[in-house]
Amino acid sequence: MTMFLQRTPVYFTLLLVVVLAPSCGAPVPAPDSRSGYVDVEHGRIFYEMHHAEAPGTPLVMIHGGPGSTSCYFGLLDELITDRPVIRYDQLGTGLSDRPATTSYWHLEHFVSEIDALRDALDLDEVHLLGSSWGGAVAAEYALTTPALGLKSLILAGPLLSTPRWLEDATSLIGELPEDLQAVIRKHEAAGTFDNPEYLAATDSFYARFLYHQQPPRDVPECDGVSGNTDMYEAMWGPSEFTATGTLLDYDRTGVLDDIRVPTLLIAGEFDEARPETMHEFAALIPDARVEVLDDAGHVSMVDQPIAFAHAVTRFLARIEPQQP
Repeated sequence: MTMFLQRTPVYFTLLLVVVLAPSCGAPVPAPDSRSGYVDVEHGRIFYEMHHAEAPGTPLVMIHGGPGSTSCYFGLLDELITDRPVIRYDQLGTGLSDRPATTSYWHLEHFVSEIDALRDALDLDEVHLLGSSWGGAVAAEYALTTPALGLKSLILAGPLLSTPRWLEDATSLIGELPEDLQAVIRKHEAAGTFDNPEYLAATDSFYARFLYHQQPPRDVPECDGVSGNTDMYEAMWGPSEFTATGTLLDYDRTGVLDDIRVPTLLIAGEFDEARPETMHEFAALIPDARVEVLDDAGHVSMVDQPIAFAHAVTRFLARIEPQQP
């Protein structure tokens, strides 16, 4: 899933980009951008919009986690310029409010944030891009709401089935050296997820399949932005390949044929969300295609931002051929 955490030397977790650094408030937006807050149940979510006056249908980007942040999408700010591009931090993480309650830590709440954002920003039509856990949020929006004005889905390494995610993780663990596999199996069985030996072995997994480019590319937009590890552990679990949280039984493969908008699935060549699995998901969606990005892991927009942006813009140009 796509939350990534930084530990020593590198600690990632399943659904995409949580940088553990002290939060220092909302950043100063670039001249061609604007930012603010939108009210949702239990608090406010922070958003940032770039290229607000561009002619294309707006693209809303949903980060991974649960408990990651949207800052890593900043690498795309000057690469997707033909439309307004909006990223936001889900409630409880990043620059959004952090309520004392955890009652909203469920998929339905995070789906509802999309309509709140659309209403506040007058987004009559949108494309949704969901990364990892954000892919689950985007797909659920398409499946469970009227989704009026939803023009397409872009699902980057999406979580669409926890059982399949864990199956793929087990397969990838099998590609590690035998000694690392043994360490992971030992501590998974014992539940000793904070053991330094186990953490070192998981770092080896993440260095292969989360960020394939080592060291990971610096993302300036993430400076001073922090994620929420408690949310990640409660909803997912202690590691990329062990699910114990509320998403344990999540599986939408049986209803993917109900997605009725053009859909692009993106995978890195070395993605935790394996390219083979993305092709299988695409076969279940009536109008879907797959792009595999060379030399990239799960956080493919950080490993290969230019290739990622090109995949997105090519797909959207097919849907909106009148746009340059």
